[in-house]
Amino acid sequence: MSHGAPTAASRGPREWSPEQAAEIQTILTRYPTKQSAVMPLLWMAQDAWEWIDLDVMRLIARTLELSPSHVHSVASFYTMFKKGPTNRYFIQVCHTLSCALVGAEGLIAHIEKRLDIDAHGNSKDGLFTLLRVECLASCGSAPMAQINEHFYERLTPEIIDQVIDGLRAGKNLPEPRPEADQWTFPVS
Repeated sequence: MSHGAPTAASRGPREWSPEQAAEIQTILTRYPTKQSAVMPLLWMAQDAWEWIDLDVMRLIARTLELSPSHVHSVASFYTMFKKGPTNRYFIQVCHTLSCALVGAEGLIAHIEKRLDIDAHGNSKDGLFTLLRVECLASCGSAPMAQINEHFYERLTPEIIDQVIDGLRAGKNLPEPRPEADQWTFPVS
């Protein structure tokens, strides 16, 4: 768990707001069955509550007339759905074949050491959460990582260090520039 983050028990029961309920009705019109809307509702819930706990999965299941285990299976399959609190910068590093062949394991080890990652994947300073994930669909520019919603490709320890240093300095996430094999922070 991240430092100071709420636990599932402290978050209280989940219910959709009237605005969310209206948005859900709009979402449901886009699909042939209610069950098809499980991923959009997972995204909506994560946006509202930052991560998806069992109470949220039960709410989605009730809303879509599904079993909680079905919603759990979808949420568990996709790494983009957070099943616990994360720190400010959520680093997901692909470690499947294409990334592994070009150094993902070494990159992960470097990040773990550089950020002093604990057993739960969190840095001691409370800024970063690291998670090994399956394919992030950037096999041709491996190794790669996703930090929050941004993809960073062709990573090396030096490049990830630049990104980490910039984030620790409070700069906005850098814009990836894979065509130049470098990433730069905007001047602000």
